[in-house]
Amino acid sequence: MKVALLGPVAWRTPPLHYGPWEQVTSLLAEGLVARGVEVTLFATLDSVTTAVLDGVAPHGYAEDPSMDGRVWEALHVSHALERSAEFDLVHNHLDWLPLAFSAHSKAPMLTTIHGFSGPAIVPAYTRGKSHYVSISDADRSPELDYAATIYHGIDFADFPFSATGGPGLVAFGRIHPDKGTHTAIEIARLAGLPLTICGIVQDDRYFKEQVAPHIDGMRVTYLGSVGPEQRGQILSQSLALLHPIAFPEPFGLSVVEAMACGTPVVAYPLGSMSEVVDEGVTGRLVHSAGEAAQAVAQITTIDRSGCRAQARTRFSAERMVNDYLSVYSALTS
Repeated sequence: MKVALLGPVAWRTPPLHYGPWEQVTSLLAEGLVARGVEVTLFATLDSVTTAVLDGVAPHGYAEDPSMDGRVWEALHVSHALERSAEFDLVHNHLDWLPLAFSAHSKAPMLTTIHGFSGPAIVPAYTRGKSHYVSISDADRSPELDYAATIYHGIDFADFPFSATGGPGLVAFGRIHPDKGTHTAIEIARLAGLPLTICGIVQDDRYFKEQVAPHIDGMRVTYLGSVGPEQRGQILSQSLALLHPIAFPEPFGLSVVEAMACGTPVVAYPLGSMSEVVDEGVTGRLVHSAGEAAQAVAQITTIDRSGCRAQARTRFSAERMVNDYLSVYSALTS
């Protein structure tokens, strides 16, 4: 089977720091190659992969202010679809743009929907000539038909297990009101525990007004965007991950990464969280900062080895690759 993986070009694949879509695309590419699939990864030209690499963008446009992301994404899609006749399947991980040109694909297209940025982009999906995979049942649109729901997988070798964790809490993700960074600060205050925040600043005003004033290097520490090696160490050495989101989370990759380290999650039950978090096994679902602080106080009742084992069963990269191969087979047979 010959598969074209149409990856994003905001960041390198795999990303050096931030880039969840790039991370998932990379793991899928490597897993497919290991299974004997002939994979061409369309990504930035500085990407690292065992698949055949092709593309037009020299590096991620998010890293270079001189690059217009709209232009480079359009060039990227055009280049990939020009070669589509060479493949049995084109697997799109680049959001809605390839769907606008999907009628020009000479091979069947499958699109993993990594989340809807808003209802305004749905027409691109309803009109696109593509099959769809959702990353959670919660993130499905009633206007679309889906081939499957496939949860993201991770490489457990990147996330060391800690039987004890550490004394503090961690919040991982974009610094944005959607991710509830300010709420995580309040939860840590109520719990009387230090908080480490990791992630790119996606809303400067929000960061300056609601996050930065609390950063003192003691009760609240901000480490910025951290790379893969640091992620595992920080997550494994934490008592719990706080995920008090204010939007319907499509999946929540950092949630699964924490679980892989044995670190349970305290999350608000929005979007996919009730699917991803197994109550009492890998974390707790709460509805307020007060409830979250109470959950943190009792978090040691969750067995960290059981947390990791459950995460491995549900969210390994191997399982993700198997699920996609099943969909590929159904679409190409």
